Amino acid sequence: MDVVENTIDTSVDDGADGDDGAGETEMSVVVTEPVERPDDGGDWPTVALLIDAPGLRPATRQFMARLADHGYRVVTPDLHHRHGRLLHFEPKDFAADPEARPTVMGWIASMTDDQIQRDLDAGLAAAGVADDTPIATIGFCLGARAVVRSMQRLGERVVSGAGWHPSFLVDDEPDSPHLGVDRITAPLYLGIGEADEVQSIAMHQKFLDAVADLDHVDVVTYPGADHGYTWPGYPTYDEAAAEGSWTRTLAMFSTAFG
Repeated sequence: MDVVENTIDTSVDDGADGDDGAGETEMSVVVTEPVERPDDGGDWPTVALLIDAPGLRPATRQFMARLADHGYRVVTPDLHHRHGRLLHFEPKDFAADPEARPTVMGWIASMTDDQIQRDLDAGLAAAGVADDTPIATIGFCLGARAVVRSMQRLGERVVSGAGWHPSFLVDDEPDSPHLGVDRITAPLYLGIGEADEVQSIAMHQKFLDAVADLDHVDVVTYPGADHGYTWPGYPTYDEAAAEGSWTRTLAMFSTAFG
């Protein structure tokens, strides 16, 4: 089906210094959805997409359009908005600019779970998604951690979540994601490359052990797949891992939304 992309500008208040508006920053939210309304005249089911480290780039938009083509309204907040509007890097930028990778690492280091969750809430509100509307979430790399956090925070509102080549599922903090898996009650899919050189299976092991007995958590590892296997045309693209994750994610979302 035909889809349309729109960018909405909103604001997020991080509440710096305890003053209303003191930490307010402008944020863009990209919404991609079918042009036509559903047959029942309502809204398409909402999927919140949480980006990976290089930012909301053309590959992200292509993925959003593909997902929207299956009958979803895809809402993607620009998580790097505290550093500028819709910043992103392509593989060629990393090759050409020695400062590109340290810049992205700086973006990651500056982010907090609370900020990302506020961005998620603000993005959904800007897209006109009511607070009680069920949503699914999908995220890549650091966005996969945000998926887990959203499922732990929002409970039954998140009807399913998918994390492709996840990062940071385990840390040394007392609220590490792996310590709160009992709060994940909806179906969760995790796709992990066995050759991931950025976030190895060993780095996720405590999380994987914690969810091993949970029937609603589906963990699939892909032989030979590296980090960032999602994106066609990128050096680490892996068709088997990407299409396998695509099939499992679509089936899960379809079931979750009934």
